[in-house]
Amino acid sequence: MTNSPELPALDGVRVLDATHGITGPLAGMVLGDFGAEVIRLAAPHDPEDRTRPGAVAWHRNKTVVPPERGPALAAAADLVLTCDGATAAALGLSLDAEPPAGVVHLHLPLWHEELDLDPFTRDRMVSAEFGAARRQTSFSGGPVDEVYPFLAYMQGVWGATAGIAALVERARRGRGQRVVVDPLHGSMVTVITTMLVSPDEPLPDTTVGPGGPNPTFGTYRCSDGDWLFVGALGSKFQDLLFDCLGTTDIVHDPRIENVRERLYAPDNRGWVRARLTEAFLTRDRATWLAELAEAGCPVSPVGDRDDWLDHPQVAALNQRLELDDPLVGPAVVTGVGADLSRGALRSHTARQFADDAVWAPRRCEQPEPVYPAGTGPLAGITVADLGTVLAGPYAGMLLAALGANVLKVETVKGDELRLRGYGIARGQRGLGIDLRHPDGYAAFLRVVASSDVVLDNYRPGVLDRLKIDDATLRSVNPELVTTSITGYGATGPLGGHPGYDPVVQALAGIMKAQGGPDEPVFSTLAINDVTVACLAALGTCAALYQRSVGRGGQHVSTSLATAATFMQSGELVRYAGRPPAETGGRDFPGPSPASRFYACADGWVRVHRISDELIPRLATLTSDEVVKLVTEAGGAATRARDFREVVSDPQLLGDGHVAELVWPDGNSTFLPHRLATFSAHAPYEVMRATGHGEYSRELLAEAGLEPQEIDHLIDAGAVVVGEPMHSVVGVGYR
Repeated sequence: MTNSPELPALDGVRVLDATHGITGPLAGMVLGDFGAEVIRLAAPHDPEDRTRPGAVAWHRNKTVVPPERGPALAAAADLVLTCDGATAAALGLSLDAEPPAGVVHLHLPLWHEELDLDPFTRDRMVSAEFGAARRQTSFSGGPVDEVYPFLAYMQGVWGATAGIAALVERARRGRGQRVVVDPLHGSMVTVITTMLVSPDEPLPDTTVGPGGPNPTFGTYRCSDGDWLFVGALGSKFQDLLFDCLGTTDIVHDPRIENVRERLYAPDNRGWVRARLTEAFLTRDRATWLAELAEAGCPVSPVGDRDDWLDHPQVAALNQRLELDDPLVGPAVVTGVGADLSRGALRSHTARQFADDAVWAPRRCEQPEPVYPAGTGPLAGITVADLGTVLAGPYAGMLLAALGANVLKVETVKGDELRLRGYGIARGQRGLGIDLRHPDGYAAFLRVVASSDVVLDNYRPGVLDRLKIDDATLRSVNPELVTTSITGYGATGPLGGHPGYDPVVQALAGIMKAQGGPDEPVFSTLAINDVTVACLAALGTCAALYQRSVGRGGQHVSTSLATAATFMQSGELVRYAGRPPAETGGRDFPGPSPASRFYACADGWVRVHRISDELIPRLATLTSDEVVKLVTEAGGAATRARDFREVVSDPQLLGDGHVAELVWPDGNSTFLPHRLATFSAHAPYEVMRATGHGEYSRELLAEAGLEPQEIDHLIDAGAVVVGEPMHSVVGVGYR
């Protein structure tokens, strides 16, 4: 194992943050959290610093200097963050040319940078234009305004991940490049579980209420008026739920006949939910929580966002930081999205203001650019992804989108969500192997020996039982990076418990904040699942950078509870006198009559700064007419599109944001394609889902096994060899 000082992963990396809003500052925060030296350009009395509560968190670990220092600092920086073309050009980083030798230029463009909009409104416009708002379930089925800027947050953290991946390549190959993660990239990374469109299949019905389409996986009010979320997904948990509620007759009803998929069929979900609603109203929440938890059924109270930072599990995960901010005084902010065993920044500081800052000239010669087809900055990095269901496979897919060679390592039975979850497990090659079989285990260790990363999302304790824990695997491969995703981590009152995205949504206050005084809202975005996958990819890239500069391998960990905290970074900030964070309401259309969704003659529009005189006419106008009138009057507007409109947009198909995936049987699915762009790499081909064990022979041979050894493993049942996956038309995660 490499011996080196315990330095933060990005120690020695110089970052110039020339952004504003939410996305860029959050990306800069992430880089500073892992030890980069971050200097931010801002005027001494920038209103963002003084009026936006999230700035207390997003600008931690940064030194703020006047904008005129920008060109000199950019010339000596390793990574420069920008969000608009004019600023980039002023720093010598024209978007029409490669950045100077050795510089990683991370460009996170704003939605319509020419418009004077606050960043929260921009996020809502992105949600409207690119389909997220139309996919949220509600009573009306119309678009819903999020009270969280989730898409901006994800654009920032995914942008930081891609930027660190480019630093990994610079450390390995000595070249910089431009990385672009735009608002649609951030949106696609967020909505990946549902942005799957089959040409001949209707889009899902969203008129099912804010609790979601599955009655056994949703929110319920109890006799005391308090709400809970029950996560009975699958027959095992459904039986526990029905037994506790005294509603076991539901599965024997002639309309169900024990076929569990019928529970949430359009003709049945209404009466099933009504039966469960009636049952929950017979007792108070505390009684139901105790009884369901005792039975082993996943359940959580719908918590209050303002209480989340005080939860003992948050403290156990080090997700509560205290800072003495120079503008607002003592403050409490959220923690770091991923923990690195050897490369974490252990002490955080509040932002600092300075009149000047100086970096010595950077020395880095850039070779002639090479454009390897089908790769990204992690080309040459091999990842063995043991992940199952959603978060683990999706973390592997994100690393594949960055160019890594990703192996989907499954049991001989296969990932239980491999069909419904095909959209979040693409770009990988499948290996079916039994780790409990002695020969299968030995073969897997051979795979580990030739890998750079091993990724999992098992419950704490499983890795030890399977003898694939960090210590064991790094005894085989000392330079290995191991990454684990859990529900709540391994310590604290919830440590070791299984975690489910909506259960944590409820507990952390996300559902209640969106619902406001009305019913809590189950986010269709699967926000904690997709975020924790991105945080796992982020931590992995940071650890790979640490390794690429000679400081060895290490363990990376993150959790759904961490993700739920990270994605409320602006809302959870506390200090004396902070204005309250926004809350929503029933089918929340927007914060005011002048800034919200409206129905129009051909659908829906999201408008901002609209006149009172125009509002009564909207129902008679087309979306194009509304956009024209509002824009001409100095406001902003966009059509609220559904995913079919987005994926069939000729411009987006042409520039590679979305693509048609043609299955081996000739069927097609339209879905997200390129999740970022890298100037040093040609675009990759459309990523497809792998068959179970489709590449078993090939991958074992790459790990050094001889043909006869592979035949023996197959004959012994320790390895599965399968066929390519055929189409899964019309099936999505939720």
